Amino acid sequence: MRTRKLATLLAGTALAATTTLVAGAAPAGAAGPCGSSYSRVGVYAVSKNGTRTGTLEVYYSSSTGKNCALTYGYGQYDGTTSWKHVTISRGDGSGADTDAGNYKYYAGPVYVSAPGQCIDVSATVPAWTILELNNVHCG
Repeated sequence: MRTRKLATLLAGTALAATTTLVAGAAPAGAAGPCGSSYSRVGVYAVSKNGTRTGTLEVYYSSSTGKNCALTYGYGQYDGTTSWKHVTISRGDGSGADTDAGNYKYYAGPVYVSAPGQCIDVSATVPAWTILELNNVHCG
């Protein structure tokens, strides 16, 4: 009985050590899709009639005052070449940056400098499913 408890304890300790090593494997300064100083501030589903086709992600860097956005495919559009589009601009429409095309994984990243302002973002995956967000992430 005591041997079984010891074996269980050792197996649990080994699993915890392995999990710690895997979780800590990424470098401390690993950069996200927009760069190392950016933090994700929003994730939005691109969908039509209840069917999700993509994901819009918005990032912000307090050190640069810039926002960044990307559009990913979802479901049958994830990892398959299809129309993907992303646009970001200041809330007044100025400073727009767009990326669009037939991409396998994502459109973007696109950037806008908008410290202290709201931004507009839009995403399309595929060509007929559009998400538009106006005056969001006001800072």
